[in-house]
Amino acid sequence: MSMPTDVRRRQLLAGSAALVAAPLAGCATGAPTATAAPAPVVPPAAPAAPKLPAYAAWKDADSLIIHSSSTLETKRSSMGASLVTPAERLYVRNNLPAMPESVLADRDAWQVAFEGVAKPGTLTLAQLKTIDFISVATVLQCSGNGRGFFPHKPSGTPWKVGAAGCVIWAGVPLKSVIERLGGAQGGMLYITGTGGEKLPEGVDPLSVVVERSVPIAALQDAMLAWEMNGAPLSVAHGGPLRLVVPGYQGVNNIKYVKRIALTPSESKAKIMSHGYRMTPMGQKAEPSQASVLLMNVKSWINTPSGDGKLAAGPAQILGVAFSGGSPIKRVEVSTDGGKTWRDAKLVGPDLGPFAWRQFAIQANLPAGTHTLVSRATDAAGQVQPQQREENVSGYGNNSWADHAVTVVAA
Repeated sequence: MSMPTDVRRRQLLAGSAALVAAPLAGCATGAPTATAAPAPVVPPAAPAAPKLPAYAAWKDADSLIIHSSSTLETKRSSMGASLVTPAERLYVRNNLPAMPESVLADRDAWQVAFEGVAKPGTLTLAQLKTIDFISVATVLQCSGNGRGFFPHKPSGTPWKVGAAGCVIWAGVPLKSVIERLGGAQGGMLYITGTGGEKLPEGVDPLSVVVERSVPIAALQDAMLAWEMNGAPLSVAHGGPLRLVVPGYQGVNNIKYVKRIALTPSESKAKIMSHGYRMTPMGQKAEPSQASVLLMNVKSWINTPSGDGKLAAGPAQILGVAFSGGSPIKRVEVSTDGGKTWRDAKLVGPDLGPFAWRQFAIQANLPAGTHTLVSRATDAAGQVQPQQREENVSGYGNNSWADHAVTVVAA
């Protein structure tokens, strides 16, 4: 007897459902099944290398450590063996944003106001060029050069050795300008220079203006420079006109100088009254503390730089030494971290008391690790110390131990 059609249909449907359910049940009980390949792991993209700021885009980025848009440091390995630091490798430090390139459109029209003289007034750069002329080689160094070696990690850029360079300025002696204006008024004890940077709105100008005072004795060597290393002064380095005070730390060399005043007292600007002070640890800055003025005796080794391995055997050790206006008379070098010393020879031309001197010595470096250090002595008898002077902001580090280079010879 045959089954009814609807019964047969139900049986066929039930059988089909069982066939479908079987593999599903296998999945539920852990039976092996094909799985999709895992997606490939994509490593995170490397952070983009910092770029040079627009005002310094012409510099050699490969020779610089770009800390920020206002702080560029020369790599120790890029210091080179030449006496003069090329402009494209020279460090940059700005306390305020750089002036726009438009200030260079008519350099000769730049104006500087002179006060504290018998005949106060304003002179253009074109007029300054008719008064006198001088060319001077100086070390330009940020006051915080070597800050990166302080163990308490002061606020500010952690410079090592590269916030310094030796350059040649051209311009007019400041004392010649003062004489043309009738000389100083009586009782003047300081030269106060004011930068021309645009100040932020809505704040007390004295809290931000770049204005520094140096003892009037600096008038003997100070100059107004419109050229550096044979080229018109760039915005990056204070063009069109910069106050240069040879022997003094960089902050006293006012960029975009728009005012020179002979004054009976120091500027009241914060950058002078409380900034750049040798503040003892645990204290707050105040005007009674020593200001960052003259550079101290200092040296360091540039070659070898400590980057990579060095071939064991004979090696030339090269470096630079300078002081705040007193000529360098001696440089000693140690290859064992200061246990023993040998005199290096001063090489290259002597460009005067404000430039650095190069030194060189040959040493035999057998296979192993070596700590290379240098120690300078100037004509005034000042000897570069082993230890830094501890201070809150990390200024004035001239410790020979801090500036050591460790090399591996193989």
